[in-house]
Amino acid sequence: MSRLLVVARRAAFTLLMVGTIARGVASAQVTPAAGYTPPDDSQSIKLGAVVFYDFTKTLEPASKDADGNSFKPAVFNVSRAYINVTGNISHVVAFRITPDITRDTDNPSALNGNLVYRIKYAFAQFNLDDWTGDWKGTWVRMGIQQTPFIDFMEGIYRYRFQGTIFEEREQVNGIMTSSDAGASFHTGLPNNYGEVHVGVYNGEGYAKAEVTSAKSFQIRGTVRPMATSSSMAARGLRVTFFYSGDNYLHSGTPRDRFVASGTFEHRYFNLGLDYLNGTDQTAAASPKLESKGWSFWVTPFFKEKGNGLEALLRFDSFNPTKTAPLDNEDRQRFIAGVAYWFPHPGGAATAALLLDFEQVKFNNFPALPANATQQRIALHGLINF
Repeated sequence: MSRLLVVARRAAFTLLMVGTIARGVASAQVTPAAGYTPPDDSQSIKLGAVVFYDFTKTLEPASKDADGNSFKPAVFNVSRAYINVTGNISHVVAFRITPDITRDTDNPSALNGNLVYRIKYAFAQFNLDDWTGDWKGTWVRMGIQQTPFIDFMEGIYRYRFQGTIFEEREQVNGIMTSSDAGASFHTGLPNNYGEVHVGVYNGEGYAKAEVTSAKSFQIRGTVRPMATSSSMAARGLRVTFFYSGDNYLHSGTPRDRFVASGTFEHRYFNLGLDYLNGTDQTAAASPKLESKGWSFWVTPFFKEKGNGLEALLRFDSFNPTKTAPLDNEDRQRFIAGVAYWFPHPGGAATAALLLDFEQVKFNNFPALPANATQQRIALHGLINF
């Protein structure tokens, strides 16, 4: 009787182990047909490149050489050369490293004017879509990374290789930058109704070291009010609000920016209208400066976006000091150009050429000659692979 009892116990234990193993194998082999697709945890690394190159002829103002001869500069230049290294450790952990090669014009040493290497992006990204349900595109980043507004807007504008967007180019003390060291959180609203990107950054930008303990708080909220409309054109409308709050030295020395922006993406054109308001006080004893400006741009497509001929029209108006007696200063920028985007069958790599004219007027600036004007024509090129 005791032997039968031992055999029965062993048989029950064996059946229990077989059932456990079977359940584990079954759960590990659930197929898409059963309603579940296992995440792709394949480790990978990819290499890409971005090059901005140009030939620029200055029409106004003229320069003078060492002998006092007047001339109008004509320059071949490479303004940007990125090497993009991106990869996945798993479907949760990803990374990006982007060296930036640029012209050094600020260094008083022997390197002044050289093309130098620096880090534009170097961050880890933790993807959270496994836990956020309908809130897709949810992640956390740590390191030197894109700031919330500029990289987002450049993705719609698409002509960064001509020059920076309004908010980065027309500003006081150069504090709006496309990249900075910090931590940020991003998530997409359900049903593609928009997104939110919020972060805390050093505030000095990727090209400078942190010099104070003050940090820049930045937040962008974007809404697609007609994301579920049956009209494809209506779904192209986006409204964006952005705020950056920082201090130059300590509390009470503000370095703040507010931007309201509307963009519209259509099969025949993209357009944008931006309003910028800034507050700057570089030290407690310095005056507080208020600035404001606006920009409008449109890029008509003669065939389709990113394939064939396109045009670029843009007008910026910026007042760096809207406080009397300098409240009538107005820096106006006008850009007009025609571009050709080369066909790129079978891939996402892009190449483009842009022939453009740019004019900058400085109205009512007491430190400048009356009606001071800059004019230049340029052939800009883009390689994005």
